[in-house]
Amino acid sequence: MRVGLTGGVASGKSTVAAMLAELGAVVIDADAIAREVVAKGTPGLDAVVAEFGTELLTADGKLDRPAMGRLVFGDEDARRRLEGIVHPLVFERYAELEASAPEGALVVHDIPLLAESGRTEDFDAVVVVDVPRELQVERMLRDRGWTLEDAESRIAAQATREQRLAIATHVVENTGTLEDLRSRVAEVHAELTGPPTA
Repeated sequence: MRVGLTGGVASGKSTVAAMLAELGAVVIDADAIAREVVAKGTPGLDAVVAEFGTELLTADGKLDRPAMGRLVFGDEDARRRLEGIVHPLVFERYAELEASAPEGALVVHDIPLLAESGRTEDFDAVVVVDVPRELQVERMLRDRGWTLEDAESRIAAQATREQRLAIATHVVENTGTLEDLRSRVAEVHAELTGPPTA
């Protein structure tokens, strides 16, 4: 069973992913893979440097992620060129990880921008971690030390709450306690792994 897991920034998606892993799901983290495929010494990093130049490297030869972010954030063409390098490598790694999952496993793809990617049909189910915008902002200010402007611009750069809910087959509301969340995640896990309902 292939499941897409998504949620807006500061929704608690990583916490939900960790809870699903504790329940036995195989979690494939898109962000971790995206970092892995351009790590120092990889063909992915070589390709990024060939395309964008050595000014995107740190002194110790790693990808300077903040510099890369500044380059592509406001430049649609640069972002597309970067995605053209990174996305095929990420999908290749996904396929490897999925192929190595045990037979019958619940495979959860943790994808922050699933609603934006248009790839929801790749999954048997889509779990959306949902919180109101005000709570997202509050968490970013409190937990990440961001400014209100940074928080608002990050939310604006992502799909809307409504767009995410529109792709959901299962919604995990994360507005209560950690125990409330754990209980809801266990329910969703049981629904995903239990016998199909007629």
